[in-house]
Amino acid sequence: MPPPAVGVLTLQTRAVPVVSELPGRIAATRVSEVRARVSGILQDRVFEQGTLVREGDILYHIDPKLFQARVASAEAMLQKARAGQLHARQQLERQKTLRDREATSGVQYDAAAVTLAQADADVALAQAALDEARINLGYTDVKAPITGIIGGALVTEGALVTADGTQNLALIQQIDPVYADFTQSSSQLLALKRAVDEGKLDSPAPAQARVELVFDDGRVYAQPGRLLFSSASVDTTTGQVTLRAEFPNPKGDLLPGLYVRVRAEQAVRQDAIVIPQRAVIRTPDGKAQVYVVTDDATAQVRDVELGLSVGNEWIVEHGLKSGERVIVDGVQKAQPGGKVSPEAQHVKTDAATASGGQVQ
Repeated sequence: MPPPAVGVLTLQTRAVPVVSELPGRIAATRVSEVRARVSGILQDRVFEQGTLVREGDILYHIDPKLFQARVASAEAMLQKARAGQLHARQQLERQKTLRDREATSGVQYDAAAVTLAQADADVALAQAALDEARINLGYTDVKAPITGIIGGALVTEGALVTADGTQNLALIQQIDPVYADFTQSSSQLLALKRAVDEGKLDSPAPAQARVELVFDDGRVYAQPGRLLFSSASVDTTTGQVTLRAEFPNPKGDLLPGLYVRVRAEQAVRQDAIVIPQRAVIRTPDGKAQVYVVTDDATAQVRDVELGLSVGNEWIVEHGLKSGERVIVDGVQKAQPGGKVSPEAQHVKTDAATASGGQVQ
């Protein structure tokens, strides 16, 4: 019988990004609760529920009559204070003239000066009261504090709203961009950091680290994101560390609360030896082995130590080196020490996704 034909791969070292695929959920970057800043009766609702509103858009109208009356009263008080100020200034000028002619005492001049100072204070107080009344009148137009998608109306026309209450009138969420909050076990994160410290892995530059979203159907979100931070504490209940990434969301496809899987590049393995998972065979006690083809086309069994899984491949920690040929197709045809007919194979590498492996 001629030697069996097998597909072999010539090993070459390459840089492999170690990317963890982790569960997460989408969250809005900004959330604002719309509340009344003055008390009154809601006259009407202006916005359309579930639509995009811009910062400063009017959402509700509160009955303004009471606040208009307060503005008119404050304006009248200011006019009165200014009239008193004018009279006090005239009295002071008259006392100054009389004092220059030595026709009055200094006590009367000092009293006129104090009266003018009090009149100036009354004008400032009346002006502040008018400003406050005008501000409160402006608050009768309840405006959007941020730009975002507004939800359903939580109150209806005719309802009494109060400035010191806790009732929300509506909820606005900014969803472009959005956050993706995901979790990773503290042990896995520490193992990656330890490998970086030991020089086994390199930490990617912040601007070069890629973050991707994967939906339930396996589809990858078209817009890549950027990693913002990892939490400084570990959840005592789950032992997980929370990480956050930011993604652009111009079409509004990512909604708050949506479950996703996040592929985050957390390290880079330089000069890594990678083999397809189908090239690995297991012994009864679970040890990993591969068939190496020698120069004389003989298949030899080699024990290997595997590290992280990268898509449909394994990173080999020990047991193989660059330039060796490994059987990847037709492994079941090979026999230890038997001859084979090797055929070169070109394996297409998948997106690097580290999962289930251990950093040795």
